Amino acid sequence: MAALASLALKSRAGLLGPAQSSLLDSVRFASKKAGGSSKNLGGRSPGRRYGFKKQDGNFVHAGNILATQRQMRYHPGAHVGMGTNNTIFALEDGYVRFTKEVYIPAPRTPEATKVITKLPKGAVLYKTFINVLPVKQEGKFKLVDMV
Repeated sequence: MAALASLALKSRAGLLGPAQSSLLDSVRFASKKAGGSSKNLGGRSPGRRYGFKKQDGNFVHAGNILATQRQMRYHPGAHVGMGTNNTIFALEDGYVRFTKEVYIPAPRTPEATKVITKLPKGAVLYKTFINVLPVKQEGKFKLVDMV
């Protein structure tokens, strides 16, 4: 079988002239696979998990994330910071405390006109604040505590 294939190649090369045989030697074939074989896997990642990451009374270190949120549902309190995507994180080591405080918006603000006008008379607004109670450091001098 291999002998027949070699005879066929020799006979074809013999029909061509000497100038044309160099064309067969310089033909190149693709060495890479054609593009478009990769799949678009976008949209298969799980959604974000918003909500509390630490509960009331938990001990946290500085930098720990306390809650993630899309809108301003929880507000940063004492020793707590807020990131650009409304993530609330601890600024100091301590224990997490949640508090609800009465909210009175400033008069003549868009928030006041949007919220207050839709509430019934006598309704009270509350906001949830997340606070961190810092741990009292031990080994300090009494003079430092007095200052």
